[in-house]
Amino acid sequence: MADARTDKPSSTEEDYFAREEIEKKRKLALQQAAETAAKQREELKQLHYMKCPKCGMDLQTLKQGNVEIDTCFNCHGVFLDAGELDQLINQHGHEGSGKVMGAVLNLFKRK
Repeated sequence: MADARTDKPSSTEEDYFAREEIEKKRKLALQQAAETAAKQREELKQLHYMKCPKCGMDLQTLKQGNVEIDTCFNCHGVFLDAGELDQLINQHGHEGSGKVMGAVLNLFKRK
């Protein structure tokens, strides 16, 4: 007859496999959460991309030198991406940032 100790796994062995199973499930849950978050970010981007944050209408892109300025022709909002204001200032020189703002405002004056 077989010894009872050799037929049944030890509690240490059971604990090891239980921890392994828990770790697999935890990793799977983290992966699913990351995939869901990425999917939600993409859905939000599709919903809001190039939409005016003020009125919700489509934004139009206007070129000012090598900078693309996003503007809303409905509410006349002007939106710059990170670093674009610095690029505008560099294009128009450092001597007067008032020139930059004047140039930007001239783009959107009603005629």
